[in-house]
Amino acid sequence: MKEIELRIIDIDVQEMRIKLLNINAIKVKQENQINNIYDFSDKRLLNDKGYARIRTVQDELTNSTIHYITTKKLISQEKYKIMDEHESEIKDAVAAKGIFESLGLELIQSIKKYRESYRYKNTLIEIDINEKTFCPFPYIEIESEYESEIEEVVALLGYRLEDTTAKSIYEILKSKKSLKGL
Repeated sequence: MKEIELRIIDIDVQEMRIKLLNINAIKVKQENQINNIYDFSDKRLLNDKGYARIRTVQDELTNSTIHYITTKKLISQEKYKIMDEHESEIKDAVAAKGIFESLGLELIQSIKKYRESYRYKNTLIEIDINEKTFCPFPYIEIESEYESEIEEVVALLGYRLEDTTAKSIYEILKSKKSLKGL
């Protein structure tokens, strides 16, 4: 599956929630996540702009816990970030960890985040609030199969495409860190 997405960083979460309600976006997720990122010891997946992940989701809307196993690889980062993504719900995160480790993958990073997701037409708008030690600012991801809907959502939320980025969160954090060092 191809995923087309972009981000708007440093958002005001309360203001964003109001904007989403005003465009009649429907809340479809409210969850706490633990994202365990795996790679080989030489970091070949991350160096090639990809990764393997086991995600544990505590769904606050259904009061349930769900686990997912995922691989992602960057295809393009020109106008939008386009990823080749393969994901499946799994029953047992411990078994998935064993599978990854038997393939030679190692746990590289564990990231906790709160996510609220809203649907507008065929587009998902996700408010992400990560642990401050990982990412100190909230942001939204706008994800769709349709570029026209992404552009429509950006405009409806009061932004321009120039206000968005196709960079990964790691690239954003690295560029913010280097700006602080100047």
